[in-house]
Amino acid sequence: MIISGDRTISYPDIMNRIARVASGFSELGAGADAPVAMMLRNDFALFETAFGAGALGARVVPINWHLKGEEVSYILADSGAKLLVCHADLLPQIAESLPADFPILIVRTPPEIAAAYGVKAATIDVPAGRIDFDAWRDRYAPMENAPKRALTMFYTSGTTGRPKGVKRGPMTPEQAAASERVGAIAYGLKPDNQIVMMNGPMYHSAPSSYGLMAFRHGSTIVLEARFDPEDLLQLIEQHRVTNMHMVPTMFVRLLRLPDEVKVRYDLSSLRNIVHGAAPCPVHVKQAMIKWWGPVINEYLGSTETGVPIWHSSEEALRKPGTVGRVIEGGVVRIYRPDGTLCDVGEPGEIYMRQTSVPDFDYQGRPEARAEAGRDGLISVGDVGYLDEDGYLFMCDRKRDMVISGGVNIYPAEIESALIGMEGIRDCAVFGVPDDEFGERLVGCVELEDGAAISSADIQAYLKQRLANFKVPKEIHFHDALPRESTGKIFKRKLRDQYGAPAAT
Repeated sequence: MIISGDRTISYPDIMNRIARVASGFSELGAGADAPVAMMLRNDFALFETAFGAGALGARVVPINWHLKGEEVSYILADSGAKLLVCHADLLPQIAESLPADFPILIVRTPPEIAAAYGVKAATIDVPAGRIDFDAWRDRYAPMENAPKRALTMFYTSGTTGRPKGVKRGPMTPEQAAASERVGAIAYGLKPDNQIVMMNGPMYHSAPSSYGLMAFRHGSTIVLEARFDPEDLLQLIEQHRVTNMHMVPTMFVRLLRLPDEVKVRYDLSSLRNIVHGAAPCPVHVKQAMIKWWGPVINEYLGSTETGVPIWHSSEEALRKPGTVGRVIEGGVVRIYRPDGTLCDVGEPGEIYMRQTSVPDFDYQGRPEARAEAGRDGLISVGDVGYLDEDGYLFMCDRKRDMVISGGVNIYPAEIESALIGMEGIRDCAVFGVPDDEFGERLVGCVELEDGAAISSADIQAYLKQRLANFKVPKEIHFHDALPRESTGKIFKRKLRDQYGAPAAT
């Protein structure tokens, strides 16, 4: 069963829908080299679209629904998508940028999603003259023996240029079996009556992989329309949720709930919580384990590498700050700039791969794929080191490391300290050119509603916790920090905004 607000659908019913969608997609020309794009919030139609395309061997291309027309039209053209499935309220932000004859199937925006996002009533329904996804689907007979696996092509954030589509080859039976074993470790997902809650947008590769695997296992899936800390606790209690995929920002917001709210809900059903996507500050991880118990597990991976690294709550307490060590099929090596391997404890560029998933290409960019690899492994630009027990510790993104006055500074360390300050919702620290020191540190913060914090307050807070050279000399306040398509903070835009060399 899948649950969203007051709506539910059984697996037999949604499998029937998927088989009908597959028949319809086939008529529209979807297939192995003709993807299906979707711009959907977490909804029943997302599973119908993903698995309906997969039944034809067609990749589904999830598109971040924050993107606007030109950004979406680029992804549609670059991916070669034959059609787009889109929620009704999202259509106005893209319609004028798409060709008039491009097939768009419109899904009525459900009431719980409309309420969560404050959608205007006038944009909820399928506009006149547009194709109603539900009515379109129900015209087709179910495709017989539609396979139960989705194929995806995710577009990366595009922090150094246009987003790139990550396109994997088909899985062999051996890889499929190994992938299920790895998923059981890294995601904690098994076909054993789990109740899984999806609280992050499934246009991200990790929540999508997690949710699609839970669907393949026949798990009960609870869709939270939009993450809200207390709403999450209420849904856990109401549905006896056992498993979730989360990100550290959610932990921070949960921990800021008043104590009387934290103890109001029964969370004893929780068995396995996994998180990734961004480094988790040590104090945040420890506080969550203290509250929820040893059910908080972490993985490290990317759209390109798969998930080769994982660790448990017990390991997090024993090795504070680690992001884990290799699991089945995982390989990780740390390289110096000259291509030699780093010693234990020596930071370098992280190359890794999960061998249970097929290799990938960047859609139409073979040169970019070649640049990302070394010895069969892949780098996404992270810097870190391995300790004597093989545990990996992250320093920062290679491109984010700041060299100021000849000293290497890792902004992630500063951000980890800063996010613990009361009143700060999110933050970014980065380097910009400086005539005297080469680079200087700049901090940008997004405050919680009603917070009254000055630059001096922030600098004083950091000076109590970090060496003075790690404290940004300038702090800027933003109502909303710019975001990449994945939801991460878009540091390149901030660097461009504040990157003029300081006067000497």
